[in-house]
Amino acid sequence: MSFAGQLEPGRIDEIGRLDSPVHRIDARAKVLATLAFTVAVLSFPRLAVAPMTPFLFYPVALVALGRIPPRIILRKLLAAAPFALLVGLFNPLMERRPVLALGPVVVTDGWLACLSILLRFALTAGAALALVACTGMHRLGAALARLGVPRVLVMQMLFLYRYLFVVAGQASAMLRSAALRAPGRALPLPAYGAMTGHLLIRSLDRAERVFDAMAARGFDGEVRLLQAPRLRWSDALFLGGCLLFFLAARLRNRPE
Repeated sequence: MSFAGQLEPGRIDEIGRLDSPVHRIDARAKVLATLAFTVAVLSFPRLAVAPMTPFLFYPVALVALGRIPPRIILRKLLAAAPFALLVGLFNPLMERRPVLALGPVVVTDGWLACLSILLRFALTAGAALALVACTGMHRLGAALARLGVPRVLVMQMLFLYRYLFVVAGQASAMLRSAALRAPGRALPLPAYGAMTGHLLIRSLDRAERVFDAMAARGFDGEVRLLQAPRLRWSDALFLGGCLLFFLAARLRNRPE
C-alpha cells in the first residue's frame, strides 16, 4: 500500500459525513471544547500522570458516540507516536532522582516525565483526530473561520489537507517507478535529491493549474457551506458540560 493510501484521507471525510449525536453538534462547540481540553491537559505539572487519566473520557466518548472506528484513530496515533517517544526518552537519561519505589523497582522523575509526555500526546492528538473524524475538514474550516481565525490560515489548512495526499501519491508513484527500473537495488543518495527536485517542480506546476482553475470558477477565498449552521441549546449544553468536566478534573485529583 502506498503512503497516500495509508493516510486514508477519503476515509476521514466519509466518517465526518456520518449522522450521529456527536456529528450533529455544531462544529464551533466541538472546536471550543477541544481547545479547552488541550489547554487543561497541557496545564498539568511536568510529572503529573495519574491526574490526567480522567481526561481520557472525552476522546473516548467522541469516538464511541460518533461511531468512529477506533482502529483509524489508533493507527494514526501510532504513526506519530515515535516523535513523542523520541522527545520523552531523553528525560530518563538526564533526570535520575528517585521519586517512587515499587518493590525492588525504583522509578525516577525522568521516567515519570517521559510517561507524562506520552500521555499528553495521546490525549491531545486523540482528541484532535476525533474532532476531525466527527466533523469533517470542510465543516471544521468553516467553524474556525466563524470563530475569527484569519481566513488565510483556514484556507492554508484546507489546501494542505487536500493536496498533501496528492503530493504523497505522486512521490509514491515516483518511488515505485524507480524500483521497477532497478529491481532489487537500493537507490543512491543523489537519486533521491533529483527525485525531490522533480517532485517540487511538479507540485509548483500543479499549484498553478489548481489556482487558475479555481480563479476561473470565481473563488474568492471564502469557506462556504450549503447550510449555515446555527447554535442550538444542545450545542450550548454540550460545551458547558465539557467545560465543567474539564474544570472539575483539573482542579481535583480524581484518581487520588
